[in-house]
Amino acid sequence: MIVADVPAVAALEASSFSTPWHPDTFLRLLERPGAELWVTDEDGDVVAYAVLWCILDEGELANIAVLPGARGRGVGGRLLDHLVDVARDRGVRRLFLEVRESNEAARGLYTTRGFREVGRRRAYYEKPREDARVLALDLGPRGSR
Repeated sequence: MIVADVPAVAALEASSFSTPWHPDTFLRLLERPGAELWVTDEDGDVVAYAVLWCILDEGELANIAVLPGARGRGVGGRLLDHLVDVARDRGVRRLFLEVRESNEAARGLYTTRGFREVGRRRAYYEKPREDARVLALDLGPRGSR
């Protein structure tokens, strides 16, 4: 992701989440050490983005979203696979994420990639209020696949 991508990413964020991040959040994250921000584009248009935080040997997939018209074509899976590789290359041994309990499509995608439920955060999400499932993926030591 580059600064020029932020308006499209913010619009995608707003179309995907009930409490979207402000565009300034993405701008600040672009400057943050340990943050990885990636986009997928098709014909010059952003169709997906993801935010990964890496701190020492742990990572958190903070956000991942795919444009509604691009869903179901493997875009999200390819972006997720790329972020897992980035995390592994950065020395991350365990990758975490939270997902809405009702988001069965996302939970299914994460399960196919080896994520396992490790906890639950009660009433984590707003609009509507909902629990989050906490998922983790063990990446192993650097250099392992």
